[in-house]
Amino acid sequence: MRGKIIKGIAGFYYVHTAQSGVYQCRAKGIFRNRKMKPLVGDIVEIDVLDETEKEGNVIEIAARKNELIRPSVANIDQALLIFAAARPKTNFNLLDRFLAQMRCQQIPAVICFNKTDLISGSEQEELKSMYRGSGSPVLFTSTVKKTGLDELLQILQGKTSAASGPSGVGKSSIVNFLQKEVQMETGEISRKIGRGKNTTRHSQLIHIEGDAYLMDTPGFGSLELLGLTTANLWNCYEEFLPYEKSCRFQGCSHVHEPDCGIKQALAEGKIHPKRYESYVNIYKELKESEKMEWRKL
Repeated sequence: MRGKIIKGIAGFYYVHTAQSGVYQCRAKGIFRNRKMKPLVGDIVEIDVLDETEKEGNVIEIAARKNELIRPSVANIDQALLIFAAARPKTNFNLLDRFLAQMRCQQIPAVICFNKTDLISGSEQEELKSMYRGSGSPVLFTSTVKKTGLDELLQILQGKTSAASGPSGVGKSSIVNFLQKEVQMETGEISRKIGRGKNTTRHSQLIHIEGDAYLMDTPGFGSLELLGLTTANLWNCYEEFLPYEKSCRFQGCSHVHEPDCGIKQALAEGKIHPKRYESYVNIYKELKESEKMEWRKL
């Protein structure tokens, strides 16, 4: 039987199948020999051991189209980056780190500003203008006023999406809304492992409807810059791409050099200053990290 791993904890893998719901499975020893660990999001074949108790073994893992290290997840179609428009104040540096990381991994990202009932229309327009050139759709939601949630549900259709963002932004409220009447599978898992389904301690996939899945990841306030370098960072800012060809120097860092096409576009208002500011901050962090690596050699 074929299914998708929606949660893994304490050596058990919970596999959602279209035919029969969720099975609690162990992984065969052959995966240890291959040095391969099943991940949430994996498409797997299972051997059913007990249909009544919904128990089985994972016997095969299909080829992955992508894989993230943190959170550990496979086969993601898009990232849903949820941040609060207010309370707490948006951490733009963290959001831009997420966007750069997803672009580096070639995973499309959707930006969702929640709690928009706490900001004015002009503040919402400012957020929209900041990320207009980023290449990522920007959604505005409020779980209090129930606005923007149907639009969000529509953008998740037919995809496996990873919901990420810091704690306190209302991610759990959004996830609960999206589940609507299909909470049976997650409730079933919660009873088996003895934990409540509303507290996210581990990454888990929630079946929304049809072939739409949402990965709910634990909230956190920092993000490692995996795979990003001072050489490729600019390429992860889509609004920079049209202007890089105007740089005077090949290999321009877009930070210190004169006659920089990206800095000229910034001066002309074609790039939002906060986006450029975050680029410089991340660039300097990567530069320092690369210096530390050289010193170790």
